[in-house]
Amino acid sequence: MATAEALFFPERREPAFLRSFLLAAVMHAVLVGILFFGVRFQSHAPTTVEVELWEAAPPPPEVKPEPRPEPPPPPPKAEAPKPSPKPDIAEVQRPKPKPKAEAKPKPKAEAPKRDREFEKQMQKQMQEQLAMEQKAVARQDAERRERELKALIAKRDADARAKALATWVDKIKASIRGRIPVQVAQAVPGNPEAVFLVSLLPTGDVLTVRMTRSSGNGPYDQAVERAILGASPLPRPDDKTLFQRQLELRFRPKD
Repeated sequence: MATAEALFFPERREPAFLRSFLLAAVMHAVLVGILFFGVRFQSHAPTTVEVELWEAAPPPPEVKPEPRPEPPPPPPKAEAPKPSPKPDIAEVQRPKPKPKAEAKPKPKAEAPKRDREFEKQMQKQMQEQLAMEQKAVARQDAERRERELKALIAKRDADARAKALATWVDKIKASIRGRIPVQVAQAVPGNPEAVFLVSLLPTGDVLTVRMTRSSGNGPYDQAVERAILGASPLPRPDDKTLFQRQLELRFRPKD
């Protein structure tokens, strides 16, 4: 029931709401006034503040390092050139550069002359050495050619001598074969070789006959030996320089 009455009963106004509103309005008015007068007070104050700031500004320039400039040079330095004997000594020393120009250019001109002479001597020596080397090479070539020519001539002579000797030996063997009986040669089986060493005189006469290797057939070996002795004197060489005291003669029955 109490709650129902509270719902239908009109709201009751608070008795202190009007009073608080009025107090708030008064306080705002007071604050506005304080701000207004405070700002106005600050607008007039700068005159006194400016005077005080100008009075406090001068001390900082005294701290600057302006009075530190370097002291001027001392005057006693100018007193040093006062003594008179010093310039006299300097004047006496002036002629010293003269010897510098006297001796220097001369060796420069002489040096290339010496170098040229040295080069000429070296070139001359090199040319002489080259000429000597060329002569040595030419001499060696000539000697080599001479040796080759001599060897060629010796070989040609040796070949010619061997050919002539072979011709002489063939004549001797031909004269001996004509004295070997044909029936004895045909009776030898195969074609074995018999070797005889014959000693001769320059006239072709046979001194000795010695068999150095047998054919293996006694009758044939004996027939050959008898033929050699029977053919004496043997044919002589056409060139007397080809004559040899001992000849090695080889015989085969079928040759």
